[in-house]
Parts: sequence; C-alpha cells; structure tokens
Amino acid sequence: MTSVSRFARITGTGSYLPPRRITNHDLVADLAQRGVQTSDEWIVERTGIHARHFADEGVTSSDLGLQASLQAIAAAGIAAQDIDLIIVATSTPDMVFPSTAAILQNKLGITNGCPVFDVQAVCSGFVYALSVADAMIRAGSARRALVVGAEIFSRILDFNDRTTCVLFGDGAGAVVLGASDEPGIIGGKLQADGAHLGLLKVPAHMAGGEICGNPYVEMDGPGVFKFAVKTLAKVAEEVIAEAGIGVDEIDWIVPHQANKRIIESTAKHLGLSMDKVVLTVDEHANTSAASIPLALDTGIRRGQIKRGQTLLLEGIGGGFAWGAVLLKY
Repeated sequence: MTSVSRFARITGTGSYLPPRRITNHDLVADLAQRGVQTSDEWIVERTGIHARHFADEGVTSSDLGLQASLQAIAAAGIAAQDIDLIIVATSTPDMVFPSTAAILQNKLGITNGCPVFDVQAVCSGFVYALSVADAMIRAGSARRALVVGAEIFSRILDFNDRTTCVLFGDGAGAVVLGASDEPGIIGGKLQADGAHLGLLKVPAHMAGGEICGNPYVEMDGPGVFKFAVKTLAKVAEEVIAEAGIGVDEIDWIVPHQANKRIIESTAKHLGLSMDKVVLTVDEHANTSAASIPLALDTGIRRGQIKRGQTLLLEGIGGGFAWGAVLLKY
C-alpha cells in the first residue's frame, strides 16, 4: 500500500464508565466488613481519589471498549466499516486469546478484514498503542485507526490489601486517528526497563487449567511513586525538546491518572500550573490503559480542550514501561 499522508490526527474521541459508582465511603464500609481498616481521608490524602466505577459480573473489557468506540466513531463522523486498523491497550483482556481487539472488531460488526491486535504495556498501554497506530498511518498501512484503552482492574484487586484495592477502577476510552495533511501527532517517545518489574506486577499465569501464582496486583507504592515522578518528567522534557517547542506552548497535559500527587509533582517539574492539567483521577481512580483516553475525552467534552491546542499525553506502567506523545488536537 502506498503512503497516503504524512500525519495522523485525532478525529474523534469517546469514553465509557460502568454505571456502578463506588465512592470511598462505599469502599471503606465494604472493606470494614472484611476487617480491613481505611478511611475516606486516608485515600484522598494519598491519592486524590474520591470514587471509582466497577463493572458488573459478566461485563468484559471489550464491552466497555465497545461503548467508548461507538462514541469515538460517531464523533469522527464515520461508519464503523471505515475503520481499517484496531489496536486495544489492555492488561485485563476478555480471554487469553483471541485478542480483545478481535472481539471488539466483531462487536462493532466490522467485516472488512482490517488488522487488529492488543498492546500490553499496562498503564502506558494507550501511549504505546497510539504511537504504533501513528506509525502505521504515516507508513500508509492504514487510513483510519481505532485506538482503545479498556480495563476491568476490579477483577485483579485483592480487597484485603488496602494499599492497592483503593487505587483502581474500570473504564474505557477510545480515539479515532485519521490520515491528514495537517500536523496531528507531532512526536513521541517510548521506553522501558524490565529491571523494575518487581515494583508493580500481577505475577500469576495459567498452567494445566490452574492459576499459578498470585492473580492480584502487587505494588511497592513508595518505589512506584519515586520512579514515576522522575521518569515522567524526563520523558516529557525529552519529547518537548525534540519537537523544538517551549514548555509554555503546551496547552494541556493529559497524564495517566494514577495518583494526584504524582501528577502534581510531574507538572511542577515541568514548570506548568495544574490549571493546564486534565485531572479525572478523583472520579475515575486509576483505570490503567483506559485512563489517558478517558481523561482526553472528558477534557474535550468539558470544553477544556479545543481544536488547535497542543497536548502532551504521558503514562507509565508496570514493567516499567513509559512514554509520552505530543500532538496538535
């Protein structure tokens, strides 16, 4: 296939949260019945989280992704059959295989044979997926890509561990990327260092029909915080510098929504006011690969993010894997 354009531009966004909203007070009461003590004040002070959404039993990541995708496709003003690439970022796939992207393709009724696959880079998964889609569009391998982050982290939380179970929620976000002659995604950087895998992991695997190892999130909170703050600021500075623009030209940071203190620290390192940061962690908690597209769509629908503005998307997840993307919306 010959190259059709030089740039990939976001033409539509969408997001979806399961209807079941769990406030800190709801969660605290549930945990107390398990003998786990925490409080709304403790959660808010350390994370900035006030509530999260949990999917009902039987609901899958592809179900959440479907609703976000339909919104994004409608916002882009195209039909589902116009999509010629689907990438889903998730750490909570519907099944071992086929990919959640293939399941989503079927639910969308897309029968044009377009390539579909999942990306597993945990909380940085959406940045990774967006970068891959951008490269494929620039190379002429696709014209319209659907990039989705979808997670049901409530299924892998140990509700006897207050240091992790209060942090996460479920949700999905999606964008449609379209080939364009106008600048869209300006640049980005993806990095990883597997030496830090012990800081954040779900170490289980399947063997002989049995779950081997702990199937719940394990996290070294202080270690993650320290590494994330340093790494996110550095990769953001590198991407901005490589683009040849000043930090003051960034209209909005749309960060991975893991922890308000990490987000505040990153903004401070960059010399940017929190007034330039899209913040949704208070209501969504950490939705892993879904958090950036959820925040992006929320910022757009709130009227904060407007066409022509320059955005910096950044995230870091278990592995560690991290990255940032600079784009003109």
